[in-house]
Amino acid sequence: MGYFLYKGLKKPLIFFGLKDKYIYFAMGSAVGGLITVAILSSLFGLFGMIIGAAIGGTGVFLSYKMQDSKGLYNKTRNEEELHIIPTKFRNVKLLPKKVNHELKEKNF
Repeated sequence: MGYFLYKGLKKPLIFFGLKDKYIYFAMGSAVGGLITVAILSSLFGLFGMIIGAAIGGTGVFLSYKMQDSKGLYNKTRNEEELHIIPTKFRNVKLLPKKVNHELKEKNF
């Protein structure tokens, strides 16, 4: 019995509940928020710092929401398609005569 060398390699990277590309989105929003805090606090003081922190926090919050709504991979939604999958599929014309005769005896 052996173990794989790279066990769990194909799993996405997870950091504070964010997966893969959304980690980078949140990190970019947080860094952008810090830069905005630095710029606005020098211009407007405490009020600018609050606005900058709100902008950065909103970006991180939206990256969580985007992950929940869009998911990790691209998904196509086909709203207008209708798929009907029968539970039993029997084509009497294609079945051999012996099986066809047995089905008629069982009243299928």
